[in-house]
Amino acid sequence: MRLKNPIYWSIIALLLLSAPALAADTPKVDSGDTAWVLVSSALVMLMTPALGLFYGGMVRKKNALSTIMFSFAILALISVQWVLFGYSLAFGPDVHGVIGNLNWLGLNGVGQEPNADYAATIPAQAYMIFQAMFAIITVALISGAFVERIKFSAFMLFSLLWATLVYDPIAHWVWGVGGWLRNLGALDFAGGTVVHISSGVSALAIAFVIGSRKGFGKQPMEPHNIPMVVLGAAILWFGWFGFNGGSAVASNGLATSAFVVTNTAAGAAALVWTMLSWYHKRPSVLGAATGGVVGLVAITPASGFVTPLAAIIIGAVAAVISYYAMLFRGKQTVDDSLDVWACHGLGGTWGAIATGLFATVAVNSAGANGLLYGNPGQFVTQLIAVGVVWVYAFVMTVILAKVIDKTIGLRVADEEESVGLDISQHAEKAYS
Repeated sequence: MRLKNPIYWSIIALLLLSAPALAADTPKVDSGDTAWVLVSSALVMLMTPALGLFYGGMVRKKNALSTIMFSFAILALISVQWVLFGYSLAFGPDVHGVIGNLNWLGLNGVGQEPNADYAATIPAQAYMIFQAMFAIITVALISGAFVERIKFSAFMLFSLLWATLVYDPIAHWVWGVGGWLRNLGALDFAGGTVVHISSGVSALAIAFVIGSRKGFGKQPMEPHNIPMVVLGAAILWFGWFGFNGGSAVASNGLATSAFVVTNTAAGAAALVWTMLSWYHKRPSVLGAATGGVVGLVAITPASGFVTPLAAIIIGAVAAVISYYAMLFRGKQTVDDSLDVWACHGLGGTWGAIATGLFATVAVNSAGANGLLYGNPGQFVTQLIAVGVVWVYAFVMTVILAKVIDKTIGLRVADEEESVGLDISQHAEKAYS
């Protein structure tokens, strides 16, 4: 008789109606999104040893192993730092918009269930490991500024401190929930400010502190293996599809768009750099490889917000800016050995500013329109983010470098520099 009671049927109806809503509130892991983010993480991981090849071919052969070791050592060091406390500082629960707290120390609470604040369809650990690869390569990028003259011990200490005190806070400001630049509306899809400005500006800062290589400006310091450089650049280009496409944290149309504009900007920059070098002398193989990387740098912050036509402009302009910045730097006394500032610092700066020009909600409804689409406020916001990261990264890096120099010393002895860091720091040679 109870089945005829309308109260029972009302309760059953309410339960049935509420079931879809309850299911919708529970984050579900999507296998396709998870697979894409994990593959992207592996692609970005490959970029760090590729950077070792890219940088390693540019130095003299007596320092080839040392330069490659910088990237490989960072891969190990920051992998551990990120799990222990780096991820919690960068993405953990917010503290006044400045830094994450240590609630996620040792990945406590970061497991196989999604964190809807960052990626609602993949495990929280998948997002964590994807971001780990960004932290790793950012620290490795700086090494191009001080190759051929830094102590390995000083390098390791600097890298750990820089990742903790510079990268992690900036990542939280821009990407962390509650981060003040994120709340301001700054757009950085895959790391123009967080990765490239921070590393490029820091490279310039530590180059000032550590001083020039012996014989800089007087002795030839030509790349010893340009094919190695090109191989490194090609693998970087390949890995960058995960860097930018994976930042959609889903296997969807936005990931596809980011993939397309990444390739387009790199091609445009490589072409323009080749033409510039041809205009001045000859079409340079080293220049084509460098230009491709510069295009990849510049499109990184904009990759989830701009059209392919805008990507051509972004890549082409980046090549011009970085090419002439390298010529300018070459006439100065500061020895940013592999031009990290010109390529990453200025390339990332232009990319972040260009995002404020070319961003459109037609590409990404979660983004914003830029100046050319009727929103000058976004352009101003991008300028603020660029300026803040420039100042913070430069000042903090100078402080860290000076403290290390006054304690354990940054540079190897003159005799060790003369014989090369492969022998003096690692007791090995790249070539017999």
